Amino acid sequence: MKFSEGIQRSLPFGYLFLVVMGILKESVFYYQIGINILKYSTIMDILISPIATLASHPVILIALLIIVVSSFAFPSFLSKQANKNKKWALKMASLKEHETMTKEAIENHFTNMFVRFLAMMLLSFFVGIGWGEGMGLTRKIRENKLKYDYQLNYGDESPEQVYLIGSNSMYYIYLAKGNKTIKISPVGSIKSIELINNKKLR
Repeated sequence: MKFSEGIQRSLPFGYLFLVVMGILKESVFYYQIGINILKYSTIMDILISPIATLASHPVILIALLIIVVSSFAFPSFLSKQANKNKKWALKMASLKEHETMTKEAIENHFTNMFVRFLAMMLLSFFVGIGWGEGMGLTRKIRENKLKYDYQLNYGDESPEQVYLIGSNSMYYIYLAKGNKTIKISPVGSIKSIELINNKKLR
């Protein structure tokens, strides 16, 4: 089995792993503001969480693509060099008994190496994003540096200018202007939401 074929066999588990990473990222982020986000999420929210994370900003998507390509390219390069019996490649890949290993066994070794390397990189990537965003938000809340770019309209009640922390299919999570209390409102209780400070349209 070739190295690339081994990667293809691992792909069905890739999205499941991304879902777990998405849950972990959201949990780390919301934990820092005292919210267990899983209590306010549906199964569908959990399944689309990695897609929502990647779509939140082009930089995140580009960074992930770089991680995936790098994680594939490095073991693939080592695999080719190991097949040429390059000692440095064999040593770096921890192939101590390569002389007694079949070619298929070597390919499997590099496939496993790719999976472990990518998993470690993705874990660091998603946890880092969740932790960094959470720390940034808590600091802005303490220092009153939030920008209230949204307005929530409740129908009969007066509209409320808010900083939108996040949302899913069931709830909006936000802070109202002039109040540091985090509010969690069901989607059905809000008539409409307006982006009153759209930086893209300036």
